[in-house]
Amino acid sequence: MSGTIIVGVTDAASSRSAREWAARRARETGRSLLLLAVVGGAVGAVGEDEVVARVVAAARARLERDAAELSASGVDVQVRVDSGNPVERLVEASAEADLLVIGGEPRGQGHRGQHGRRIAAGAHCPVVVVPEDDGVARAGIVVGVDGSDVSDAAIDFAAAEAARTGERLTLVSAWMPVAVPGDFGMYPDLYLTDLESIARAGVDRVAERVRADHPQLEVRVVVSEGEPAVVIGEQARSARLTVVGSHGRGAFARFLLGSVSEEVVGHLVSATAIVR
Repeated sequence: MSGTIIVGVTDAASSRSAREWAARRARETGRSLLLLAVVGGAVGAVGEDEVVARVVAAARARLERDAAELSASGVDVQVRVDSGNPVERLVEASAEADLLVIGGEPRGQGHRGQHGRRIAAGAHCPVVVVPEDDGVARAGIVVGVDGSDVSDAAIDFAAAEAARTGERLTLVSAWMPVAVPGDFGMYPDLYLTDLESIARAGVDRVAERVRADHPQLEVRVVVSEGEPAVVIGEQARSARLTVVGSHGRGAFARFLLGSVSEEVVGHLVSATAIVR
């Protein structure tokens, strides 16, 4: 780890929120900040090099103005402008960072939302996707629990963040009966009760482990029937940070988040960290 937080800077409104989120964390943790803009879209047309050079210069000037403002607030900040595919460049840069922070679009609107999900899935470090500030007062850390290895990594990240800030940690687990097509009728009560008990026992074990590692931490457990992404999203509405695990693996799967994290990021309601 380099001790650096990278912010992917674009002209989207959410990019400013991402910059402010990252700067706040840099001040709190003593990390340095790298503002990184990527100029994309070049296709090799005649005269394009001159155009790209002018765009790069303008982007650098903008980043340097932002950097001067952040430096005045006590942040150690550098700037960099690359050209090429924005997803690829940010994923490559993440290999040398503690954290990558990018702006996110509500409900993943447009190509920016698609790019954000691909960056989050492919990055080599945890990624925080920050929506445009909606003015909601936020507090606490929410993390999804499903018993997988990536869930464990997300829990460790969330617990460390909550312990650092002194905020409450909410462990969220969802359960659902087996989906049956057609007119199946009512599920047996014993079956539904046992499903909930299994889910609760699993998250209670996680809560016990977290409390042992962080005795001063306030830990809350939420177990609810429903789609996991929906249940997590309900708890995330007032959270300062939501944390989910990513199942990305291999050359192709590296750019897939997994169904739950994909849905959470695609319906962004709070700053959300994706941890592998």
